[in-house]
Amino acid sequence: MRAETTSGIAVEYETFGHPPDPAVLLVMGFGTQLLGWDAEFCRQLAARGRYVIRYDNRDCGLSTRIDDHPLDLGDFLVAVTSGDVERASAMAAYSLLDMARDGVGLLDALGIDRAHVVGSSMGGMIAQTMATDVPGRVLSLTSMMSSTGEQEYGQSTPEARQVLLAGRPADREGHIAAAERELVWASRRYGDAAQLRALAAASYDRAYYPAGVPRQLAAMILDGSRAESLRLLDVPTLVVHGLDDTLIDPSGGRRTAELVPGSRLLLLEDMGHDRPPALWPALLDAIADHTDRG
Repeated sequence: MRAETTSGIAVEYETFGHPPDPAVLLVMGFGTQLLGWDAEFCRQLAARGRYVIRYDNRDCGLSTRIDDHPLDLGDFLVAVTSGDVERASAMAAYSLLDMARDGVGLLDALGIDRAHVVGSSMGGMIAQTMATDVPGRVLSLTSMMSSTGEQEYGQSTPEARQVLLAGRPADREGHIAAAERELVWASRRYGDAAQLRALAAASYDRAYYPAGVPRQLAAMILDGSRAESLRLLDVPTLVVHGLDDTLIDPSGGRRTAELVPGSRLLLLEDMGHDRPPALWPALLDAIADHTDRG
């Protein structure tokens, strides 16, 4: 399904459950389509009495692509690392705030006044921004495997950063095989190469679009610290982080919980920068409990 927002961004989305139930908006992370929220995970959350919405961020999947603003990732990273913020900003097509407002625009299009917002990785950063920008629209916030934008927290290991920035081959077979590299940040106990390949294959066949990846990364990098706004946040907040996470170190989750007044922190053993099915019961229980309170 596709919703047109007032900003001109068309958002592709799918729903699970019944519209009268409390809405839970699932926000996916960097370069990942709505498929990153496993359909069975969504069904199980909906079975707990939630109206679950997953969607493609702009420049990803079947949502609007910003084709008229190409960005060379190498040039952008050179500008960032050299401290030329003005040049780096000029390369960016949009901000994390713009991406947050896409999610709010989807709620508008669906006629939903307020929703529980659950964001994963970059999606957690987007969800935080929704909560700080329009707190009246957010019943509760769940920030999962994410961080605050402060350089001192949540940094990747060199190995994980290398995989993140390396990209994947353009051909289907090579693209799918390269997904196994992401085991570097998966759960050490439950990491599953076959699942990574299956998601890569489904995503490639649904909407292969690598051009959006550097633009999303630019938005994330240039967002900077959200610490001051998080300190003032007055939205019920749950922070979830896996202790095996090497892409966003658990210090990112700890710092988020430290900043947001009254927040709860859930640190999970055997969880990396992934949501292995073995941990779904713990995650679903936590989200269901939090969205009951929010």
